[in-house]
Amino acid sequence: QVQLVESGGGLVQPGGSLRLSCAASGTPLSSYAVGWFRQAPGKERDFVAAINWRGITSTKDDVKGRFTISRDVAKNTVYLQMNSLKPEDTAVYYCAASPRTYISTNSDGYDFWGQGTQVTVSS
Repeated sequence: QVQLVESGGGLVQPGGSLRLSCAASGTPLSSYAVGWFRQAPGKERDFVAAINWRGITSTKDDVKGRFTISRDVAKNTVYLQMNSLKPEDTAVYYCAASPRTYISTNSDGYDFWGQGTQVTVSS
């Protein structure tokens, strides 16, 4: 069983930055694919970025160049660095883990989920 806890969300002005953290317990995250998803009010949960056990990453096109996923194996934590934030980035951000070796951009491909952290981009 994998327990995931997100942190780092908050209120930020347009153009600002936040770094989200996804800390895991119960198993080494380096054995899992870990993804970040987001869900805005009234919308479906969307893929943002993911990293697999080899450290290979995938990032959604509309956040490429602004968002970067990374991991710290020693801290058993995956990060999402978000720069140049826009109001449309406002959402609850979730991290999720999958024991599969490939990266899935579909939420159905992940077995374990955190509780989410709110990101609000507003002036």
